[in-house]
Formats: sequence, C-alpha cells, structure tokens
Amino acid sequence: MNLAALLASKRVERHSTSANEFAGLRKLVARGLSDATVPGLSPDRAFATAYNAVLQLSKMALACAGYRVSATLAGHHQTTFEAAGHALGASGRHLTDYFETCRRKRM
Repeated sequence: MNLAALLASKRVERHSTSANEFAGLRKLVARGLSDATVPGLSPDRAFATAYNAVLQLSKMALACAGYRVSATLAGHHQTTFEAAGHALGASGRHLTDYFETCRRKRM
C-alpha cells in the first residue's frame, strides 16, 4: 500500500512537525540506543529497547515527509515501518523491511 492509500485508509494522516517534536524524538532515540548497550541487560530487553529507538527514527522520517501514523488504530508499528519505507524511498526500503522483520520477531 502506498502513502496515498495509507492516507485514504486513515492509517496515516497529514502532519506538520516542529523543532520541539524532533528534539523530543532525538532524545528518545539517543536514550534508547544508550540503554540498549547497558552491561548485563538481557538480549531480549536490549532488542526491545533498540527496536523502540528505531520506531522513533521511523516516526521522524514520516514527520519529515509530512505524515504521522494514526496511533489509535491497531497495527500502528507495522504501519509506521510500511509508511516510513515509502517516505524514505528505494534507498531506505531495505532498512524498513528489516525493521518490519524485527517487529514480527518481537511478538
């Protein structure tokens, strides 16, 4: 499904971002990546923490493209990676496909 179809299905919506929003997301990403490397952290917890950082990065890519995922709907993590793949284009699609695989493994 492309971004236009995701928008029509109300899985994503138009969004104007701000410097404050990006600053907050960057803080979440930095904290998550730092926390994922804490010595003694279980592999499962390290994976979940890094996964959440990547989810925030994907939200940033969508915001740059002028969208956000409708978080009230089920499957918003899947939608985030799908929409971010479209926002990033071919050069980033392999990464969002990988993150989608990670999403399925974390279940």
